[in-house]
Amino acid sequence: MSSSRTALPLDRQTVVVTGGARGLGSHLVRAFLREGARVVINYRSSGEAARELADTRPGHALAVEADVRDPEQVADMLRTAQQHFGSPVTTVVNNALVDFSFNGDARPRANTLTWKDLDRQFSGTVQGALNTVQAALAGMRESGFGRIVNVGTNLFQHPVVPYHDYTAAKAALLSLTRTLAHDLGPDGITVNMVSGGLLRTTDASSATPEAVFDLIASGTPLRRVTTPEEFADAALYFASPWARAVTGQNLVVDGGLVMN
Repeated sequence: MSSSRTALPLDRQTVVVTGGARGLGSHLVRAFLREGARVVINYRSSGEAARELADTRPGHALAVEADVRDPEQVADMLRTAQQHFGSPVTTVVNNALVDFSFNGDARPRANTLTWKDLDRQFSGTVQGALNTVQAALAGMRESGFGRIVNVGTNLFQHPVVPYHDYTAAKAALLSLTRTLAHDLGPDGITVNMVSGGLLRTTDASSATPEAVFDLIASGTPLRRVTTPEEFADAALYFASPWARAVTGQNLVVDGGLVMN
């Protein structure tokens, strides 16, 4: 089946947003809900925030607890979503960020970086994405349609802050994005990445000094720092019918700081 014949409009999609209760994830959830999608708000520890967000759109939003690093919890989440909404999950947004704060002064440098630091981010970012994709795959193949949107970073093109562990994990996720795109394309499943820079402001960037925001803004053509709402709108594109022939791509959404 061609992807052009099976491209679903956003208001017919069932979407899982990992780490969807707070920060950037909550903006991604709101963007999909605004377009009429049914959205699973995944959370690990922010249950109250997830339920409050779900309550804003009864019938369209569902809060589900799962640690994305645990494949059994992720599989249970996908089954819960299908039972609740009556159809398989069609769209996965891999946004979850495990135990990370965007404060460059507090991050390990080259002489203090450990494999434990790297492993923590790889398990949340790469293993988490692999778990959600594998859990959703049967339903996507059954539907002849699937959209996987991975959240990346512009730091591997413009490493102005030494977030070694975070950046390495996101770079690996970009490679997985492209190999999955090649592997899953025949099933009508597209896999893409949306990469932001520092966003103003999310929970993760709340520790960022104001001077850093000002420095980044001065280097962008738009002379301002991208907001999480703007990032979320760009993420919608890859799930929409307009992107039905786009896969394996990395869209940088940072006001033009990095130009591909």
